[in-house]
Amino acid sequence: MDRISRALQRARQQRGGTEARFGGLSADAGVDMQATTPVKSGYTRTRVIDVDRETLARHRVVSAYDSCMFTDAFKILSIQVSHILQSNGWNTIAVTSANEHEGKTLVAVNLAISLAMEFRQTAVLVDADLRRPSVRQAFGLERGAGLSDHLVSHVPVEDLLVNPGIQGLVVLPGGRPLPDSSALMACPQMTRLVDDLKTRYRSRIVVFDLPPLLRAADVIAFAPNIEAAVLVVAEGETAGEDVTRCTELLGETRLIGTVLNKSLELRLPADKEYRMIDPPAGWRSGRSA
Repeated sequence: MDRISRALQRARQQRGGTEARFGGLSADAGVDMQATTPVKSGYTRTRVIDVDRETLARHRVVSAYDSCMFTDAFKILSIQVSHILQSNGWNTIAVTSANEHEGKTLVAVNLAISLAMEFRQTAVLVDADLRRPSVRQAFGLERGAGLSDHLVSHVPVEDLLVNPGIQGLVVLPGGRPLPDSSALMACPQMTRLVDDLKTRYRSRIVVFDLPPLLRAADVIAFAPNIEAAVLVVAEGETAGEDVTRCTELLGETRLIGTVLNKSLELRLPADKEYRMIDPPAGWRSGRSA
């Protein structure tokens, strides 16, 4: 990982060295996190689908599990993301990687759940990887319409949103795969959708699961719509030069941190069982982000 560390250091120096990193917030990232009342907001037409807990466990969706080193890691990540977004007045965050199979969707799903479970905010998870949408599988949802159908066939967003049984979280699935989606990522309808997701509720954080940066031009086309991004790096797989190239391609989009996936130091014990946290109040109420 030395090459990646050096690449990130060079990238920060080239971009002014002002990015806040996970594990060490910038000096101006402080924010008052005290809350008085929980956030309650929702789309009235959002479908509520029971979470298949075995499916969640199989796809390593751990943020709704009892506390362990993995749930704690995502909780820390979500708090740090919240601090950085709130201190800058942002509410959109993109999750991407350099290449395929480095864990971006895993991070996006767990981050969105952890953000939604915080007291003062709700979260929307958007599967914006139109070429290979996979958020639906993580929640065990059946195939159906999604973001691509909204952009191509003008299906209303309200008919596409799903609450996977977790209060405060709404998922916008990807829909049918589109092999050539770069133009759609920058189309006016996409911009209007992002604006609506950002502004409908003051307390909302929108998490976009984007395609790998080095695979196609989709992320570059979509970048003007987002305010911040995290880059998922796979230990032993992601090359340092790929990280450097990603920071260059993101341009003006603030890369606020990296997430190390597939660490060789930590492995989930095969004989360890984890159970889901007891459902919070309103789990089955249908209220969502």
